[in-house]
Amino acid sequence: MTLKLYLDFLSQPSRALYIFFKINKVPFELSQVALRKGEHLSEEFKTNLNRFQKVPFIHDGDFRLTESVAIIRYVSKVHNIDNNWYPKETKAQARVDEYLEWQHNNTRAFCALYFQRKWLFPLLTGRQTSPETMQKYEDNMLACLDQIENIWLADTPYLCGDRISVADIFAACEIEQPRVAGFDPIKGRPVLSAWMNRVRSEASPFYEEAHAVLNKLAEKGGKAKL
Repeated sequence: MTLKLYLDFLSQPSRALYIFFKINKVPFELSQVALRKGEHLSEEFKTNLNRFQKVPFIHDGDFRLTESVAIIRYVSKVHNIDNNWYPKETKAQARVDEYLEWQHNNTRAFCALYFQRKWLFPLLTGRQTSPETMQKYEDNMLACLDQIENIWLADTPYLCGDRISVADIFAACEIEQPRVAGFDPIKGRPVLSAWMNRVRSEASPFYEEAHAVLNKLAEKGGKAKL
């Protein structure tokens, strides 16, 4: 039975999994969930698809799994993924895991909060976040981007070494998200810009496929509508 991947392309980890699956030729059936329509909020969705009512998640026969990092680890073992994307060697794998754990309270948290408060919540509620609060969200995000440049990319072309890994895909997908809210994450950041270009190139054409919707929204400079 083919593995089913449930996602929404406006979800950062959804895009990361899609890119990872396609690059590594993981056979899967794509099932899109329209979060903007609230498809994930029904009782039927909760009962039959995902009890946490979020994306992404997979169904692999009778086995159901949520949480994108857990899915990466599972798929890497089941499908014998190429070593550089999720290394088998203990220390190299630990280095990738280090970023995947770090990102939850850093890259993902700060980029997502900025995107939500600047663009998504005002769109859904009609209420703007105060300038003072937005400045705090932006400051946190900028500090996180500083750490990406000055710590994670200080000595290597990729986050976890000399070769691209799934850590780079997850990070890039998170850093792309604020573009929808009119924020350019690479402006004035040559190190980050060069790294993003490397990731996009290494993951092409699947990176572009995964970001097609986001790019269209970002082109509208923060005035996009779902």
